[in-house]
Amino acid sequence: VYLDWKMALITLVAGPFIVLIALAVRRRLREMSRKVQQTVATINSIVAEVFSANRIIKLYGGHVFEMEKFFDAVNANRKYSMKFINATLISGPLVQLIAAVALAIIIYYATGQAARGELSVGTFVSFFAALIMLLDALRRLIKVNEFIQKGLAACESVFHLLDQETEQDTGIYQNERFKGDISIRNICFAYQDGVPVIDGISIDIDHGQTVAIVGESGSGKTTLVNLIPRFYEYNAGSILIDNKNIREYSLACLRNNIGYVSQDIKLFNDTIRNNIAYGQLRDEVDTKIEQAALRAHAIDFINALPQGFNTMVGEGGIKLSGGQRQRIALARALLKEAVILILDEPTSSLDPDSERQIKAAINELKNNLTILIIAHKTSTIEHADTIIVIKDGRIVQTGPHTELLSQQGPYASMYAAGFNGG
Repeated sequence: VYLDWKMALITLVAGPFIVLIALAVRRRLREMSRKVQQTVATINSIVAEVFSANRIIKLYGGHVFEMEKFFDAVNANRKYSMKFINATLISGPLVQLIAAVALAIIIYYATGQAARGELSVGTFVSFFAALIMLLDALRRLIKVNEFIQKGLAACESVFHLLDQETEQDTGIYQNERFKGDISIRNICFAYQDGVPVIDGISIDIDHGQTVAIVGESGSGKTTLVNLIPRFYEYNAGSILIDNKNIREYSLACLRNNIGYVSQDIKLFNDTIRNNIAYGQLRDEVDTKIEQAALRAHAIDFINALPQGFNTMVGEGGIKLSGGQRQRIALARALLKEAVILILDEPTSSLDPDSERQIKAAINELKNNLTILIIAHKTSTIEHADTIIVIKDGRIVQTGPHTELLSQQGPYASMYAAGFNGG
């Protein structure tokens, strides 16, 4: 502008076209980079599934299907990668074309001005040199935009995770030791689709009681017990422990008082000892760990291993059988010495003798703990103080085993069929 405002104006006219190209390319780069990230995630997922389900793939001849699925994902990744590269390659030449047109117009204008003696050679050279430096900076900026869009697309999944709501931990009670009385009052819960999973359930459980929860697969049994340690937040009603709403306890306080053995056993790629004495239990003395393993009927198979409690279990406990993994998880829950013990069918993978001994161990705990058992087979629940039958998120029957059998209702039908609800 200082050298010649007319040539500066010609240069500025090219600006909007360059901006439009940059915006269009930016959207294209972001979209293609997002697709590339998604296909990479798909490839990683397929590879992980192939390794984890290796035996199923061999047994059912799924290798051809898995190969096709893998190559489809690889081809999709290549397609989107090429589109990303094409978008980066086309943006530079387009910008350079617009810049070249602007330069041609400026040179044409400057030539006429110089012929009439209105523009000196020095002024033109100075302006031209400044314009060349500006175009070089613009070229580098477009190149940087490529990396920015790729990085932003890669960060979207991270941002999505960071934007998730955190657990609400506003409890005022921090270090309470529970007695173990549980009162569930007209509790309701629905997942994001809005369909009620738990619909108006009310239960009172006294300290020391063993309560079995039974029902068909999908009836809401596991969801109900998951509300107690606040893995999910109920939508209506209330859950009280020792006459205090569970939301009045801090999450750490609440969960320190609850032991949990789920259907989906999670073991870490560590020693048996460290899997039993996990987290806050890692400093427990060996005698307590061994006692917990004994009560869970795990001590015999652990001692039979060459390295005993120092045996590595492998990723997900792959070096152990299903029953052994379940007993390790039960030992972990028993070592915690929680006041409330939630068992999602603790004997499902055990032989009859092991099952009998674990049930005996659970019976020994009955006077000291509040125990909730999600039952999938009849042998686990016969000696429970109360059996609760759930159907479609509602309680349809409740009472002791013999009383429910005499009523000839849903429980009697399930018992006669030797139910195995998931």
